[in-house]
Amino acid sequence: VQLQASGGGLVQPGGSLRLSCAASVSVFRVNAMGWYRQAPGKERELVAVISGGGDYTNYADSVKGRFTISRDNAKNTLYLQMNSLKEEDTAVYYCNHALGSLPWGQGTQVTVSS
Repeated sequence: VQLQASGGGLVQPGGSLRLSCAASVSVFRVNAMGWYRQAPGKERELVAVISGGGDYTNYADSVKGRFTISRDNAKNTLYLQMNSLKEEDTAVYYCNHALGSLPWGQGTQVTVSS
């Protein structure tokens, strides 16, 4: 099982980033997936989930209306479009099964700062 998140970086408040997560075929196509984040000194939290077919999504209140989760099952890739970024969105972002049941892969750092 491999989960590799990418696309993070430094962005100013109000800016946008698009994260990607490449997953191995065996775990991706039939499973609901999610994006998680962990800020310094805080526990990891689930910010967005998407069903296996992509027809259902749900978001944490803190990102609702600003983040959009999507997936391309043909490419075994999960995405997170992040708009109107705030300083409190600064964290390391990870992808995993919607239940967080897979081994954690490498995350990608998102830093929102002026």
